[in-house]
Amino acid sequence: MNKFKKIMNNLLSYLTAFLLIVMTALVLWQVFTRYILNNPSVFTEELVRIILIWSSFLGASYAFGTRQHMALVFFKEKSKGLKKKAIYVFIDVMILGFAILVLIKGGYQLASGVMGIKTPILGISRGLIYMIAPFSGIIITIYQLMNIKEDIEMVD
Repeated sequence: MNKFKKIMNNLLSYLTAFLLIVMTALVLWQVFTRYILNNPSVFTEELVRIILIWSSFLGASYAFGTRQHMALVFFKEKSKGLKKKAIYVFIDVMILGFAILVLIKGGYQLASGVMGIKTPILGISRGLIYMIAPFSGIIITIYQLMNIKEDIEMVD
């Protein structure tokens, strides 16, 4: 399981880094075309917005996989033994519930509700853009199930 988690972490980190590089290049292109060529690129702002949404969700998924997300650190670090294990499991179960209910279920409802609406410049379905929410929820769910298993097996 650790090998699978490591592969997922690497894939997400490289994908997110790639998206950030593309986003930076697009912003530089936008500045160049606007101020040097005096003919601003039309598509870049919309594409950067889409990439920002996707890289944010993928970056959040990566944070859950590497356990770098926000958590109740004070309680986690001050506890020992069974109490510490219970706090870890509780936090991970709450995150799992959020991923399933809000990201997967709610994200799918949102994405499917706007599938017929297209972006003004690129003509991409807004539903395809918003599908990153349930996709990210699935990734976080997988990570949280692995994290809960690690929590239960934790030796303190």
